[in-house]
Amino acid sequence: MTDTLDRQCIDTLRFLSVDMVQHVKKTKEALGWSIEPPFLVPEAALAHFREALGRGKTAEDDWNERIGAYAQGFPELAHELQGQLREELPDGWDADVPVFAADAKGMATRVAGGKVMNAIAPRLPALSGGSADLDPSTHTALKGEGDFNSPLTPGEDDEGSDGGGWSHGGRNIHFGVREHAMGAIANGLAAHDGFIGYGSTFLIFSDYMRPPVRLAALMGIHVVHVFTHDSLALGEDGPTHQPVEQLANLRAIPRLTLIRPADANETAVAWRVALETRDRPVLLALTRQDVPTLDRSRYASAEGVRRGAYVLADAEKTPPSLILMASGSEVGLIVAAAERLGAEGVAVRCVSMPSWELFEAQPKSYRDEVLPPQVTARLAIELGVRQGWDRYVGNRGDMLGIDRFGASAPAQVLLERYGFTVENVVARARALLPRLGDPHDA
Repeated sequence: MTDTLDRQCIDTLRFLSVDMVQHVKKTKEALGWSIEPPFLVPEAALAHFREALGRGKTAEDDWNERIGAYAQGFPELAHELQGQLREELPDGWDADVPVFAADAKGMATRVAGGKVMNAIAPRLPALSGGSADLDPSTHTALKGEGDFNSPLTPGEDDEGSDGGGWSHGGRNIHFGVREHAMGAIANGLAAHDGFIGYGSTFLIFSDYMRPPVRLAALMGIHVVHVFTHDSLALGEDGPTHQPVEQLANLRAIPRLTLIRPADANETAVAWRVALETRDRPVLLALTRQDVPTLDRSRYASAEGVRRGAYVLADAEKTPPSLILMASGSEVGLIVAAAERLGAEGVAVRCVSMPSWELFEAQPKSYRDEVLPPQVTARLAIELGVRQGWDRYVGNRGDMLGIDRFGASAPAQVLLERYGFTVENVVARARALLPRLGDPHDA
């Protein structure tokens, strides 16, 4: 079958090649060009292109002269500029990133993300970006850093300004309701050098900007995408705004690192990873709803985000009888379920899994340490389609996800209706445990 398809593809390419050659020949005849050689560059065109060499050298020499004079007059600013152009993070750039105290109510990871960004921005001048008309919802405005635009004329309304005023030096970009253009502009900032560009919108609208996201991954450029409202827990906006397949869709893009943090402290580490990354875009998927801020004196450090997945909590007995794994807001759910199962004597391991890409980059020894191959009772939980999770739950595991579109209702009602409750997680986990005695699991 494969050989037949290969032959069909080859025959099709041959047909297209012959057809293309004929069209090129007719085009050359119409232009009065010589048919031979096949790849002719007219002398006039070649001369025109070669003139660019001289113009380019003149422009480069002029730039080097001006930057040299600037360095003489303003050595500190010149040093800062050169560092930005080399994509260097300045010393102490993350010194003010907050550590969030344990809190059962917690906060939405979009809110935590905004706090982290604003702690970083004063120490990282390269950070510039904005949202597709959703700053109040994505929490991505850099407070006091000004808005990039022409200065307001006297009496002009400054509604929408971050308070820093409109100027050419502003770092907040108001992209308007145009996600595709926002992604393209962020790519342009990254390609220019000197900027760490970011854009933000709701996760569902990633569909509108998939081409520039994919292009950033293809180009290997440093862009940060902040996508909030990352699940049907956004509530009453309904299925048109509730992302179900988007996480799987975006994870399919090669060289894109997607991070879906579980709480405020994972969000802080995720931002560090996003800004330290150099050779690819990073996407942060953040919640609209509040999620508990985990007590890191009881649970593993949020620094585990750097490795993509980590053992958040473990049973005294190792290896465990059961592994519960989740990303994002659902991590709090597996923690609560593990406590209940642990009280019943089940040895449960909780794995926070914010980034498949970072996890797959780890050595196999580490991956097997987190997900021991001999432990086949595994349950994954994510507010999205199952696609892709089979590689982690295996043939004998299970996945609690969403296989249909959402609905319009309060978030808590939706979570209960779709089975994202402690009771349902415990029941699904219990159903896996008898399989441990199956000889096929040996």
